[in-house]
Amino acid sequence: MNTWVMSVYRCLMCFSPQVILVQVNPGEAFTIRREDGQFQCITGPAQVPMMSPNGSVPPIYVPPGYVSQIIEENGVRRVLVLPQQPEFHPGGHSPLHHAPPPPHAHLPAFMPHPAMLPPPPHLYTGMAGGVGDMSSQYIPQYHPAHIYSEQDSHSPHGRPPQFVHRDERASKTYERLQKKLKERQGGERGGGGGGGVQMKDSPPPSPQKSRSSPPSMDSIYNGVVGGGKGLEAELGQGQTSTTAKQTGGEKEPGGKYMDEEALLLQALLNTVSKPVVSVTDIQARGAVLSWVAPSRAEGEGVSPSLEPLSYDVSISYSGKDGKYTSVYSGELLSVTLEDLRPATDYHVRLVQLLFRSLRGSPSEAVAFTTRSCEPDPPCPPRKASGSKSSTLVLQWKAPCDNGSKIHNYTLQWDEGKGTGGYEQCYYGPQKQYRVTKLSPASRYSFRLAAKNDMGVSEFSETVNLYTSCSVPSPPLPPELVKAGVTWLCLTWQRPSTSPKEDDIFYSLEMDEDEGYGFQPSYDGDELSCTVKNLHRSTKYKFRVAAYNTEGKSNPSQVAEFTTCPDRPGGPCRPVIRGRVLPNSFRLAWEPPKDNGGAEVTKYVVEISEGLSGVSWELAYSGPAMEHVCEGLKPGHSYQTRVYCMSEGGQSPLSETLQVQTPAVPPGQCQPPRVVGKPKAREVQLRWGPPCVGGGSPVSVYSVEVCGSGPQGSTGQEEVREVYQGSEVDCTVGSLLPGRTYSFRLRAANKAGYGPLSEHCEVTMGPGAPEPCKAPRITCKSPTVAVVSWETPACNGAVVSEYRVEWGAAEGTMQVCYSGASLTHEVKGLLPATNYFCRVQAVNVAGVGLFSEAVLCQTPPSVPAAVSSVHALKEVDGPPTPPLYSPSTCLAVGWEPPCDHGAEISSYLIDLGERQSISVGPVTKYIIQHLQPDTSYRIRIQALNSLGSGPFSHTFKLKTKPLPPQPPRLECTAFSHQTLRLKWGDGPAKATPSDALQYQLQMEDKRGRFVSLYRGPCHTHKVQRLNESTSYMFRIQAFNEAGQGPFSTVYTFTTPRSPPAPIKAPRVERVEDMSSVCEVSWEPLLPMKGDPIIYTVQSMMGNSEYKQVYKGSATSYQMPGLQPNSEYRFRVCAIRQCQDAPELSGPYSPTVTLSPQRSELSAGSVSSVGPRAGADPARPLTDEQWAALIIMLCAVISILIAFIIQYFVIK
Repeated sequence: MNTWVMSVYRCLMCFSPQVILVQVNPGEAFTIRREDGQFQCITGPAQVPMMSPNGSVPPIYVPPGYVSQIIEENGVRRVLVLPQQPEFHPGGHSPLHHAPPPPHAHLPAFMPHPAMLPPPPHLYTGMAGGVGDMSSQYIPQYHPAHIYSEQDSHSPHGRPPQFVHRDERASKTYERLQKKLKERQGGERGGGGGGGVQMKDSPPPSPQKSRSSPPSMDSIYNGVVGGGKGLEAELGQGQTSTTAKQTGGEKEPGGKYMDEEALLLQALLNTVSKPVVSVTDIQARGAVLSWVAPSRAEGEGVSPSLEPLSYDVSISYSGKDGKYTSVYSGELLSVTLEDLRPATDYHVRLVQLLFRSLRGSPSEAVAFTTRSCEPDPPCPPRKASGSKSSTLVLQWKAPCDNGSKIHNYTLQWDEGKGTGGYEQCYYGPQKQYRVTKLSPASRYSFRLAAKNDMGVSEFSETVNLYTSCSVPSPPLPPELVKAGVTWLCLTWQRPSTSPKEDDIFYSLEMDEDEGYGFQPSYDGDELSCTVKNLHRSTKYKFRVAAYNTEGKSNPSQVAEFTTCPDRPGGPCRPVIRGRVLPNSFRLAWEPPKDNGGAEVTKYVVEISEGLSGVSWELAYSGPAMEHVCEGLKPGHSYQTRVYCMSEGGQSPLSETLQVQTPAVPPGQCQPPRVVGKPKAREVQLRWGPPCVGGGSPVSVYSVEVCGSGPQGSTGQEEVREVYQGSEVDCTVGSLLPGRTYSFRLRAANKAGYGPLSEHCEVTMGPGAPEPCKAPRITCKSPTVAVVSWETPACNGAVVSEYRVEWGAAEGTMQVCYSGASLTHEVKGLLPATNYFCRVQAVNVAGVGLFSEAVLCQTPPSVPAAVSSVHALKEVDGPPTPPLYSPSTCLAVGWEPPCDHGAEISSYLIDLGERQSISVGPVTKYIIQHLQPDTSYRIRIQALNSLGSGPFSHTFKLKTKPLPPQPPRLECTAFSHQTLRLKWGDGPAKATPSDALQYQLQMEDKRGRFVSLYRGPCHTHKVQRLNESTSYMFRIQAFNEAGQGPFSTVYTFTTPRSPPAPIKAPRVERVEDMSSVCEVSWEPLLPMKGDPIIYTVQSMMGNSEYKQVYKGSATSYQMPGLQPNSEYRFRVCAIRQCQDAPELSGPYSPTVTLSPQRSELSAGSVSSVGPRAGADPARPLTDEQWAALIIMLCAVISILIAFIIQYFVIK
């Protein structure tokens, strides 16, 4: 196989670049361009990984005489580089545009290798997108172009192009640049061909090889390499040619003129007229493009021949301004476009290329539309729902109509014969057809064609459809494929009687033995199912039923399967059974709470020495749940753990148990020794360490004591520990004086206690006696008690004295006896009283502790004597009886005496000569029917259930004399608002110390008497009364004897009120009447309906006042005045009572009218009436007097303050 490069690619991950693996066969070479611009040649055999950034197949640039081809096989696309098929044509003639049939998609084309063939021009398909973006039905096949030679420099019409030379300099520049480009191209071909020289008649190099490097797919846009940038842009960026780079960066001669020459050629190329593209022979899937060689515009001068000049044709199917794709690049003047879409609008344009590097401006886009044609072959019809054993419902989709609407569909079938012959069963515009009267479970073949105005499409692929059969027979029971902990994988077989063409579905049912019966678990057309979410180690029942469109079969026989057990849970943490021995211990554990559904088969015990847990050793493996770990080291730490095994697998490890083996206890110690002399209650001991340590340092010493009775006694006591610690000495206290104690010692380490030492006998010194036992108390009488007690332990010394304390409270007890006797009689006690008693023993060693305090109570007795008797006041005493009188009664009170344990039931009051009075259990009593002003001797005795107590001391009480009688009440003075009352004989004012006092009361509006006065005086003035109103009064006298009776009710009436005084009247002479004056005054309001009249009195000179007017008017004119006389006037108001005489009020202040004086003037008399209101003797009012006094006080205060400030402070 003469393939040069084969690349296989696959998409590694979504949204990531794709890796293309390029395989280089042995003897071949693969040239790539690195990122730094250098070329690298890779010789086979080798595999070169390449990255595709956009997921498409990059263009593969091949050497002369080869062509690339993409083949898709089994979802894998391969790019094959194959030798070119040669075609020979006579030189100088236009090539014929036709293409050979492409090779098979799965068979590589084998073509002979040509010796010297021109490189094929680049011809692309008219489809948009790169090669990698095309589907498999649009795999481009290579269309070889025709061969031409360098001598073919004329146009297709036989006319040489007309070029005008601008000047000699431009011609020379163009020739020099053309020569350099030819030399460069020759060097490249010589380098690529292994050093051979190109023949004179050899075709020009491939356009791809004339570039510095193959352009990437990203640099091809609308058929222009590098986004429309030619050699000018490359030279402007300072890039060097490929030849220079391949020769190690060697600079080309004349390289400094490259920029200037490229610009001149680019300007020359722009002056060439744009070619005009014409479209001919437009078919449904192809068209022929042709154009005329360009010519320069007239008047431009003469220019050198533009050779070689090539063209780049690009096409767009998305509009004039859409994306253009290059479909042809070469020097021919026509090209045939194939693989176009029918009834589609296309736009083509042409770009001129000079030396395959310099690009001219694109031509105007030319639009054309391909013709319509028959539809594409439709897809095969499919079986729709509603099909039964004798009916098939077919549906299909409309194919591409290729520009003409589809009118009808032709559906053909083989009538179920299978001979290959087809008959038409439907013709019409519908996309669905029902075929009836068919045989059940039979195969029928169908194919479909579409028709429009342009013709009939090809038939679709033949499809075989089957009709359903009858209800399936019951299938065989399901079988178990594999069982899990929570799932079962089951499979079953298709019913043997059902044809293969019938679509059969299956329903798997499961019974969990929970009382619900069989429940559906799966429904589908598969022959296997995995039932999940099951319980472990549980038996389940299954059955399967088959069904199709005709119905459902009976279920199969029931099959029972059991899920696998799960691995058991970890055992509980192991525990120690028994005692841990220095060399072994017994380990026990409980089975796991969850056995996973299967019995545990064995337990495994692992043990690790130390606490690190790095290495574990197997200690036991078996079904038992306890094990004795032996061969251990004393005093070491061990860790143990357990796990179990069952049919479900191995359980997790249990929690780790740490075990410490005990060490060997220490040996026997020497007996302790006494330090100093033993005291009465403590002794100090000291000892040394044991001779044998037991392999571990001694941490604790323990001292035990065994006490015996007093010296000479044989009583024994139990052993007790008195010290435990790490010191080698101790002080043992809380011992009994005079006793003999035996001490023993033992040492302990972390392994335990060692044996006890030998006994050490110690006798304690004497001490104070032990506390006595509680004394016994016996009451002889309520006031006498006998106390007795026992002798306590003497603690090595004889008791010489006893002390007895007695008291009413524990904190107030006092010593009542001290001596050697064991009994004592206590006297002078109170009956029914609690007493405390305790005893204390004393010897030569000291005083012992008191015994427990004993409480005793003396028996009850008759009450005690009443301590005090007193007379009660009336206000403080009990509610007085209605006939209570201090003159005949005595209110007596007393303090209750002590009842001596028996409640007082009554009291007996003794009055001397009179009979005694018995009262109840009260403390107050009123003695009645006594003589006034008489003294009595009283004593009281209390009684209870036990008898009568002694009488109290005699108390002397006296009754009060009889209260006084009420005096006679009189009214001595009265007015319309006040009444002055008087009673009795005596001064008007008296001192509060007078024995006889009075209480005056007046009846209010509600008929109740209220107190007005209470005191020793004999008069009282009642104020704020109403005029002409009757008031009722009564009076009562009282003294120390008590309150006397009230007097009879007296009635007094206030008189009527006279009118108020009138202000000073105004007196004026009447104008033009010198003998007449007018007196006026302010009126008064009527008083309680009584009218008011006025009386005017006048006095001339020193005579008496005379009444000149009486009436209700408020003014009066008095005639007959004498000119030289002085007059005085006053006014009085009079109240006219309806049923009483008139009441005159006080007169107003006097007003004086001065005599009139005659004064002569120039022929006339001044008749100015003087106003008589200015009386020099007019008195001041109360308000004026008050204001004057306030002003005087203010002036005096300011003067005093000034004097103090000036003379005292300064």
